[in-house]
Amino acid sequence: MISRTSTQHYESAPENLRDIARQLGVAHILEGSVQRSGDAVRVNVQLINAATDSHVWADTFDRKLTDIFSVESDVAKAVADQLRAKLSGHEEQEIAAKPTDNPEAYDAYLRGLAYTLKAVPSTANALGGQKYLREAVRLDPKFALGWALLSMVNSRAYGTQSLQPTVALREEARQAAETALTLQPGLGEALLATGSYYYACLKDYDTAVRYFEQARKLLPNSSRIPESLAYVARRRGDWDRSESYLQEAERLDPRNAYLITQRAGNYICLRRFPEALRKLDEVLNITPDDLDTLVLKAGIAQAEGDLPRAAGLLAPLHPSGDNPGALDTQAYQAILERRPAEIIPRLKDILAKPDPALGYFNGDLRFWLGWAQEVAGEHAAAQESWRQARSELEPFLKEQPENYLLIGDLALTNMGLGDKAAALALSEQAIAANPIEKDALTGPIPIEIFARVAAQMGEPDRAITALQKLLSIPYAGFVALGSPLTPALLRLDPMFEPLRKDPRFQKLLASPSAR
Repeated sequence: MISRTSTQHYESAPENLRDIARQLGVAHILEGSVQRSGDAVRVNVQLINAATDSHVWADTFDRKLTDIFSVESDVAKAVADQLRAKLSGHEEQEIAAKPTDNPEAYDAYLRGLAYTLKAVPSTANALGGQKYLREAVRLDPKFALGWALLSMVNSRAYGTQSLQPTVALREEARQAAETALTLQPGLGEALLATGSYYYACLKDYDTAVRYFEQARKLLPNSSRIPESLAYVARRRGDWDRSESYLQEAERLDPRNAYLITQRAGNYICLRRFPEALRKLDEVLNITPDDLDTLVLKAGIAQAEGDLPRAAGLLAPLHPSGDNPGALDTQAYQAILERRPAEIIPRLKDILAKPDPALGYFNGDLRFWLGWAQEVAGEHAAAQESWRQARSELEPFLKEQPENYLLIGDLALTNMGLGDKAAALALSEQAIAANPIEKDALTGPIPIEIFARVAAQMGEPDRAITALQKLLSIPYAGFVALGSPLTPALLRLDPMFEPLRKDPRFQKLLASPSAR
């Protein structure tokens, strides 16, 4: 049984079912149509043998809208009978269960679910999912599945920082998971949500894995279990195991754009760029012209030193303020090219009306504006941008004292302002807030920030030592949708200009990319 995640991107009446079956790795395809008149619903369903294109079974179900979930149960049982599959007692209970009696709540749930299936967990996608899932549980406070997914959206947003990683967000994730478990203790998705909370919000990987394994018993065919275990494995630095889990997840859900992007993300961290590009092209076959996927491809081109290729991917894109990762990548491109004239007015326009929902991301974007202005030779303007960025960033430390990215932004901003002591102290604080021993995926990011600060602040020995380490390990990039440092980026990035003549730096430029 293949998840709807993998089938939702097909047209409603596809012509070549044999090709679809091959892409999904299935022998049979279930297709149907729905007609609605008032509160009456007619569902036509047919089961097709993909190899012979012959009909195995067909039926029509007439229901009231309030009883629509019974169709799902009846169809599942009929298909199982036709395929001579024996359902376990638990599976029969799952099929018969109604997630909610409120159709509007279920509609809101499905809309929220759609946001979680986007290729990249951007701020816009996190806000969209959160909005609809909050609405779902408002309409039906006993909707356990809705509470579970709301918790997962908030946990993911907290861990990826697609939303502000505040105590309030973490608490909402915890409370939603607890509510789901209280309402339905045997719900696999509630256990999965609880594990996701321990993983993303607390970084308690042992407890997270225990919940994921419990959920696996109830959701044996869910791709989300191996997917979640893959995330734990890479945080622990076990990249081979992470890849194995993601392969398992992709077999269960072969056209899930988010899953495929996560595999590409692993390859980017490992600097296996050709493999990453192949996976991202798979995503574009499923969701053509997806902005975040194109930005990821541009980040790879930057890491490979191919700025014209990166420019070709980025130039047609017009991300809004609620996609800071894409904007950061465009700003970085302008800085690498030493041609920041176009990005400066764009950033100014966005920052003229900052969205309060973006929190410290506005200050982060203003840091990039200052960097672009400095590269353009507008030193006074850069200093003013950095002073404003610092004043925007500092208040968020009160509610996000362990946010290593926020602390890192402050380190870089103080670096721009020439405050060496503050910049170095904040860099070291960011490293302590997210140690590499606890997080192999993002733990190196503060080390990269430290390397940048040390390079600019006249500490070449410390900068070189940090860069030597960074080039030898896989990790997620400093730029939100970019790659880890590579020799090509060191060669292009003006922030490392003070190290250019150092023989040790020249040796790094000649080194092969880490594996």
